[in-house]
Amino acid sequence: MIYHLHGRLVEKYPTHVVIDCGGVGYMVLISLTTFESIPNKEDLFLHTHLVVREDAQTLYGFATVEERKLFLLLLGVSGVGANTARMILSAMDSATASEVIASGDVDSMKKVKGIGAKTASRIIIDLQDKVGVDTGSTGTVSKISSPHNTIKKEALSALTSLGFDKKRVEKVLDVTIQRSEGAIALEGLIKQALKEL
Repeated sequence: MIYHLHGRLVEKYPTHVVIDCGGVGYMVLISLTTFESIPNKEDLFLHTHLVVREDAQTLYGFATVEERKLFLLLLGVSGVGANTARMILSAMDSATASEVIASGDVDSMKKVKGIGAKTASRIIIDLQDKVGVDTGSTGTVSKISSPHNTIKKEALSALTSLGFDKKRVEKVLDVTIQRSEGAIALEGLIKQALKEL
């Protein structure tokens, strides 16, 4: 089991990072919450969880132990796979997700793409007594001072890799960018688009 990685950040995208550890490059899938928390410097430490299936071995990375803990709890819920768990943790940070589960807020959970009423209820029923609500602060959001078209391209790539329809994503991103005044952060654009999709 690969429990954590500490190495040089080679590539950073909203959906994954590549970390060089002693000459070996690890591609690690991350949530948008972890992406926001990763500092723009070479030295990177991530908590990880390896998901092994017949057709793939996928490494997931987390900025905090709490996020990994919630990810593992979500995997234990029938009908929730790794991608669905990552989608939940992209739509809200682990503290917010824990609060939603602890308070039995089915409506907020249903807002996550791919989560219907049945799955949302199952998540809450299964995990309500297992989550502890953390009132600590979440990671800081870094602004990205790139032109809108570069940010749009990165956001489009991130959202389509999460399973959204490309044409629909493009329309939502165009509207979101038009509504924003001045520079918009990549994280902010993706989060706003997730609300619209």
